Amino acid sequence: MSDDLFAKSAAAAEAYDASAIEVLEGLEPVRRRPGMYIGGTDERALHHLAAEVLDNSMDEAVAGHASRIEVTLRAGNHLTISDNGRGIPVDPHPKYPGKSALEVILTTLHSGGKFSNKAYATSGGLHGVGVSVVNALSTELLVEVARNKELYAQRFSRGAPLGPLEKVGAAPNRRGTTISFVPDEEIFGAGAKFKPARLFALARSKAYLYAGVEIRWKCDPELADDKVPAEAVFQFPGGLADHLREQLGSRECATSDFFAGRQDFPEDKGRVEWAVAWPLWSDGSYSYYCNTIPTPDGGTHEAGLRAAILKGLRGFGELIGNKKAAGLTAEDVMTGSELMLSVFIRDPQFQSQTKDRLTSPEAARLVEAAIRDHVDHFLTDNMERGKALLGLVLERMDERLKRKAEREVKRKTATSARKLRLPGKLTDCSNDGTGVEGAETEIFIVEGDSAGGSAKQARDRKTQAILPIRGKILNVASANSAKIGANQEIADLALALGCGTGKHCDPAQLRYDRIIIMTDADVDGAHIATLLMTFFFQEMPDIVKAGHLYLAQPPLYRLVVGAKSWYARDDAHRAELEATVLKGKKVEVSRFKGLGEMNPGQLRETTMNRATRSLLRVTLPPAYEQYAAVKELVGELMGKNPEHRFNFIQNHAAQVDREAIDA
Repeated sequence: MSDDLFAKSAAAAEAYDASAIEVLEGLEPVRRRPGMYIGGTDERALHHLAAEVLDNSMDEAVAGHASRIEVTLRAGNHLTISDNGRGIPVDPHPKYPGKSALEVILTTLHSGGKFSNKAYATSGGLHGVGVSVVNALSTELLVEVARNKELYAQRFSRGAPLGPLEKVGAAPNRRGTTISFVPDEEIFGAGAKFKPARLFALARSKAYLYAGVEIRWKCDPELADDKVPAEAVFQFPGGLADHLREQLGSRECATSDFFAGRQDFPEDKGRVEWAVAWPLWSDGSYSYYCNTIPTPDGGTHEAGLRAAILKGLRGFGELIGNKKAAGLTAEDVMTGSELMLSVFIRDPQFQSQTKDRLTSPEAARLVEAAIRDHVDHFLTDNMERGKALLGLVLERMDERLKRKAEREVKRKTATSARKLRLPGKLTDCSNDGTGVEGAETEIFIVEGDSAGGSAKQARDRKTQAILPIRGKILNVASANSAKIGANQEIADLALALGCGTGKHCDPAQLRYDRIIIMTDADVDGAHIATLLMTFFFQEMPDIVKAGHLYLAQPPLYRLVVGAKSWYARDDAHRAELEATVLKGKKVEVSRFKGLGEMNPGQLRETTMNRATRSLLRVTLPPAYEQYAAVKELVGELMGKNPEHRFNFIQNHAAQVDREAIDA
């Protein structure tokens, strides 16, 4: 090391002392790293502020304390949301002398009334950060509370109170909370504005999710247009049924009336509401919610609904003597349906902070038990209606089996006629395409030869094929067609699938029912899976749209107590098992560094056996606007311009779990 460099290093070391360590207090962390709390500073994040405040009012309505909510957008990006609920408490907080409960809620992270079941049985705001984050990211915020026939008010700016809570005067005919705020342009950029159409749609969708609540919409006349009126009132006594009826319009369905209802769970554990229709011509539309929060990837509540309807139709088929109904699958029953499902449960668990997928195990059992009797009544109260629906789903089953048989014939013909047409490292399956339920063929795309060897020993030889790939394949989003065509790994993959690529891709030629990406449960494995999904998205989008692409879910941990073993997908699942199933027991924990470390028995039990494994289906949104947004995002993150990726990393770096990376 040179003298100059040594001197600089020594000086830097002296400067790095205790005084260099910052402690961010109050809401300063939110302003420094807004992406950690609202996912970024773009238009979506801006509208997330509105959703946070509106969700609080919806929680009051769901709890039975509010019947009316008002959403008002005024010039100057000024948004006001009010309700006639109980009103935020204004009495002094016992742990913060000199501060009201209202001020604590508005200025302190992780404060609120939703951590226990005392104030709210079910709620969408679970972390106590919502309204305080809105306060931190607003140049001005006014909160007014009417409680006990008195009106209170307090003003804030960028998270700091501008004065104490004041008693404004008497309010004999008013109750509830009103929050008015203006988002901070320092955070969201100059010119960042609320979109009236987006807020209008948000308010309307919330009214559907809780039958009976009245939501009033207002905006200044200059903000209104043909699609967004200056005033509107949303109230849908039929809840999701009203929404589905509007969505269906004049389309003809298999049954004249659709399957809809609501049911409370036993022991005050919440409730479920659903609406399902089977249009004769439809690509299908699926909307799932938990505590009024959208869960676009579905989850355990979705699984409960699918199981209830499937079992109901199988039972109805047995009742009328139709033996074919026993071969129905959930895909036959639900594909092409228009479905809306909303559950309200206590302490919901989600797959990630964005709450895209519900993972609460009890939700599947509660939903299935609540809906099953309703399915039976829907089918048997009007036998002709039940027969019409059964006839439709049986036709879909026949089409599925026909496609499967055609693929099997083509696969066997290609294999027997010329074995060399398949890549040499492919270990193919031998299924004869009999159409037995659960016997669909699968190809596992496996990371590395070592994992491929274990997978070959763990597979079901009749139905499961194995194709090992060598490391990270080519990123097709940043490569030209010549480079893609010359890549051996991609050529082997396309040859094994047999359906062609690009404009020549034909899902009917696909040789397998499922394509399953199986990579290590680490960062490198996630990168390889991302590259493969990019390949399918760009080169075989119709395969993805048809629902053939899946991600395997290998475990990260093995937990052993005596002679018994449990497997955990990730740290959260491990903590859940240790806190519930293994509580108080001495647990031996081992971490799998990769698929190759598992013996064939472990790989079969955790990842490949249909009866015990868990798969994630990769899908594409049906609406063109949503699909276009996905295409744009893939282009930005995987395309040729590194600046887009750099900007994305900068905007989302604060969301990375440092401990997970170190592990």
